[in-house]
Amino acid sequence: MRTLLPTSPHTPHLCILSIYSATPLRGFVVQGSNGEYAYLSREERLEVVRKVREVVPKDKLLIAGSGCESTQATVKMTLEMADAGAEAVLVVTPCYYKGRMNSPALIHHYTEVADASPVPVILYSVPANTGLDLPVDAVVTLAQHPNIIGIKDSGGDVTRMGLIIHKTRHLGFQVLSGSAGFLLAGYSVGAVGGVCALANVLGPQLCELERLCLSGRWQEARELQYRLIEPNAAVTRRFGIPGLKRGMEWFGYHGGHCRSPLLPLTGQEEKELRTVFTDNGWL
Repeated sequence: MRTLLPTSPHTPHLCILSIYSATPLRGFVVQGSNGEYAYLSREERLEVVRKVREVVPKDKLLIAGSGCESTQATVKMTLEMADAGAEAVLVVTPCYYKGRMNSPALIHHYTEVADASPVPVILYSVPANTGLDLPVDAVVTLAQHPNIIGIKDSGGDVTRMGLIIHKTRHLGFQVLSGSAGFLLAGYSVGAVGGVCALANVLGPQLCELERLCLSGRWQEARELQYRLIEPNAAVTRRFGIPGLKRGMEWFGYHGGHCRSPLLPLTGQEEKELRTVFTDNGWL
């Protein structure tokens, strides 16, 4: 599975999706963290998926985020996302009552969703946003479900990723790096691809990194990975979605406005973000 691409949260611009579709990206992730799904209504979330499905070529995979806080709501959203054209769903961990989101609770939640889903389910662990890491023992148990095919792990703990791969590879379970900052590290321990915010800005470069890794050209891959670490951190942890959207504009894409309460970058923040991309040779 090649590197995947999270899309913009708002109604997609057809020409921009055409540009993305021309890259070697395997497909698109819609309504992930960078899709601002937490700030969109149910109707908006579904409409974005429908619009993307209308214009994305059939040879590109379309994955939609369907996670909600309750199991009942997640099952309903999963069914609706599949009906809207998603070929698989990405299900984030419920986290509001994180103190009770232990392995038994999460196994029950994902099992109920996977049993009901007409399309394959991908687990989604993003502790920076949820404050909750999907436990390894829960992942290993869920990997045995015939309709749970993989995990997007955004935690950045490569030893954890390696352990999950070691314990599940005989099942055909696929691990995806959840950030471009450790994409090379993920490939080195057996990840099959990535779902990366930075792919919205530097998609061809991430595809090149994958090509270098898979062809065993590790020194070249390391040099490229080094130049992606700071820009990736800038559009994720440091400046977040406002930074990602601004970067997209610089590279000829359409980032659009943030959904309130997110605010656009200040002038100083934009200057700092541009310096990061310039210093690493991208601008």
